[in-house]
Amino acid sequence: MAGRPPRVLALSSTGGHWVQLLRLAPAWEGCEVHYATSTPDFRARVADMARARGQAAPGYHVFTDANRWQKLRLVRQLVDVALILLKVRPDVIITTGASAGYFAIRLGRLMGARCCWLDSIANAAELSLSGAKAGPHAHLWLTQWPELARPGGPGYRGAVL
Repeated sequence: MAGRPPRVLALSSTGGHWVQLLRLAPAWEGCEVHYATSTPDFRARVADMARARGQAAPGYHVFTDANRWQKLRLVRQLVDVALILLKVRPDVIITTGASAGYFAIRLGRLMGARCCWLDSIANAAELSLSGAKAGPHAHLWLTQWPELARPGGPGYRGAVL
């Protein structure tokens, strides 16, 4: 990492997870950023965001969309996330979920990346399944609801939305 800015992989599924992830973009200003999500549809948007800040277009990667009821697609998603990690070699991974975020945290940590899980604000009554499973493996594990914070994680430092 010496001589270059930190390489950040910002990864999430689409929908609210993606919206929340993009709201965090000012936090990695000055970093080499790569985004990963389950659709190619947002590539132009993240490039426009970077241009508006006077930055180069970030890397953009697509993984298979899957959920816990689609076992074969989850296997494909795991392979996709692993290949993205091998290609990007991030120093830092930040994710708002869901299953791909879990895979990124688990594999990224093995590769030496610093990992942050921010559970979705939609999970007001309890942590998401992915968050509950990935959080203990993250270097920083956060919830957006103070009622869900507890000793040992997740912590609460405010809400994104």
